Amino acid sequence: MNFTFAHPWLLLLLLVIPVLAWFRGKRGRQPAFLYSSVQLVKGIIGITKSSAGSILPKMRWFVLALFIFALAQPRFVQSETKVSASGVDIVVALDMSGSMLAEDEGFVLNGQQATRFIIARDVLKKFVDKRQSDRIGLVVFGTQAYVAVPPTLDHEFLLKNLERLGIGSINGNQTAIGSALSTSMNRLRELKSKSKIIILMTDGQNNAGKVPPLTAAEAARALGIKIYTIGVGTKGVARMAVGTDPFSGQKIYQQVPVDIDEGTLTSISKMTNAKYYRADSTATLEKIYADIDRLEKTEAEVKKYTQFQELFAWFVIPGMFLLLLEVILSHTIWRKLP
Repeated sequence: MNFTFAHPWLLLLLLVIPVLAWFRGKRGRQPAFLYSSVQLVKGIIGITKSSAGSILPKMRWFVLALFIFALAQPRFVQSETKVSASGVDIVVALDMSGSMLAEDEGFVLNGQQATRFIIARDVLKKFVDKRQSDRIGLVVFGTQAYVAVPPTLDHEFLLKNLERLGIGSINGNQTAIGSALSTSMNRLRELKSKSKIIILMTDGQNNAGKVPPLTAAEAARALGIKIYTIGVGTKGVARMAVGTDPFSGQKIYQQVPVDIDEGTLTSISKMTNAKYYRADSTATLEKIYADIDRLEKTEAEVKKYTQFQELFAWFVIPGMFLLLLEVILSHTIWRKLP
């Protein structure tokens, strides 16, 4: 949080105050009484002048300084956000079915084999960090599809919600690809942007939901939405933890078949003028997102909006109070002759 002034040049008026005070003091004030001879006031010549009368002019100059500070509009800068006037709106549809717990041989994170979901989430985080001027939303799906985060420029909020997701957060017994696409489209169709895309990541086949994937793809094509599809998993089989050995505490694995409907995913992407990718390793998935990042670049005019906390009242209110106090004192206990 930074302190600043909206009109700092007005602070130059503060330099005028001492000049005005000097000029006023040099002119002096018109005497209240005129005497024909100093002998008439000889008895009061030794009386010292009270300093009380000098306080009132000083208060007035101080009030003027406070008002100048208020005119300069002091403020605290609370936050600033980059907003794209014409960027790309993206919704990522992330499969959270139980099969995303499989650990493919090529999926490695920090030197250790990891699940498809962990790798997909990690690579997605890096992709979000690269797209600072785009609205990005997140849809998760298993047996049903849910909006985890609507398209937003608040990527910190998006990443926090992505981090707390885990397999088991939703019903993951089946895979509703068509519902995921339909839910993603509903979040994009009302947005007015230069380009709209959906990135669908799944490791299975559509076996749930009421919307067929190709029907959803036709609707996306009509709306001008591209759908990039990513089949997550190696070809053949992959290991999956199915329990823990009660004696050794080690995980028990079994081999499960990788059953990605590449034909349907390819058709979805072709229908919407996009591409289908197969991700069989961490490096491959990172390259896929890099390719999408390259393909969906757009020149965007970025405007910066800053939120302020205005502080002028902190100067106006004391100034008004001191001005009122000066008037009261000048008409009561420090009343002076004209």
